Amino acid sequence: MNGADAEVLDQAGGLQQLMGDQVLYVQILRRFRQRYAGAAAETRAALAGGDSDGALRIVHTLKGAAGMLGAQQLQQVAAQLEAASCALPLAPLEQALQRLLCAIDQLLSQADGAAAAPAPAAAQPMLVQHLARLLEDGDGAAIDVLEQSAAALTASLGAEVFEEVTAAAQQFDFDAALARLRRGPAP
Repeated sequence: MNGADAEVLDQAGGLQQLMGDQVLYVQILRRFRQRYAGAAAETRAALAGGDSDGALRIVHTLKGAAGMLGAQQLQQVAAQLEAASCALPLAPLEQALQRLLCAIDQLLSQADGAAAAPAPAAAQPMLVQHLARLLEDGDGAAIDVLEQSAAALTASLGAEVFEEVTAAAQQFDFDAALARLRRGPAP
């Protein structure tokens, strides 16, 4: 991506929110593309039909989804529109959404052209640390992290360790899962 694209979609920021899980990030990009491609037109139609509450709901949801991706431009435009109760022109929203969709299309074509790669090496230790904290706290969200970040964790921990940690966590034996995680791969 070039500098202008980075302003449209902060991929690093989006990945950071997902603990570096590249596979999950691509899935969320696909869902965003499917769900929100017509959001500006839906907002326009709601306003034309006198449904200002519906238009606000669309803009509010779009704002949150954009923030999750790291799409700060669209998030800011949607926030301004929401603060004005959708009384501002919709053209900036339409333009920001189109720029974002183009950036998403570019990323998805790159992801489709390459084999699903694990998360960048720099992000994997952060993901493992996050998992360890959840296990220490006995937090059931650890199971979600294991499921959603399977590819990145398998690449980082090795298949055997990942499977053993996952099996223990799914039995809600978080202490055993944490102990296995800390032992790391067998020599």
